[in-house]
Amino acid sequence: MIETLKKQGKRIVMANGCFDVLHVGHIRYLRGAKREGDVLVVAVNSDKSMIRLGKPNRPVMSDDERVEILESLEMIDYLTLFDEPTVDSLLLKMKPHVHAKGTDYTQESVPERETVLSYGGEIAIVGDAKRHSSTAIIEKIANSGRK
Repeated sequence: MIETLKKQGKRIVMANGCFDVLHVGHIRYLRGAKREGDVLVVAVNSDKSMIRLGKPNRPVMSDDERVEILESLEMIDYLTLFDEPTVDSLLLKMKPHVHAKGTDYTQESVPERETVLSYGGEIAIVGDAKRHSSTAIIEKIANSGRK
């Protein structure tokens, strides 16, 4: 599918994340990623991947629910789940023109940087300043009943 799109001259962008509690920061990140090309592929951390990342009491929503919610967003063209800690293997398989990461990263700190550069891809830092997080929202909800 990706190779066909490339042959049609489409610029492919890959973004990734957990998207455990969808918030405005995610939307701004995904909109920014979509602006980098014609086709946006979003890789979603599976439940197994999130547990391996050591996120306490996570995921809040199962990966099938997170994918279903993301499927409703018009800026996303394709979705896939991944079990690994990074999307290196997906990047090597798809070789998107652009790997988009949020503003909690820099060009130099992107974990998949060397992989993207190895096949001639670009890294784009997109979205707004990191002022939103699923973890903060979860903590706020958990603490809202405490006085």
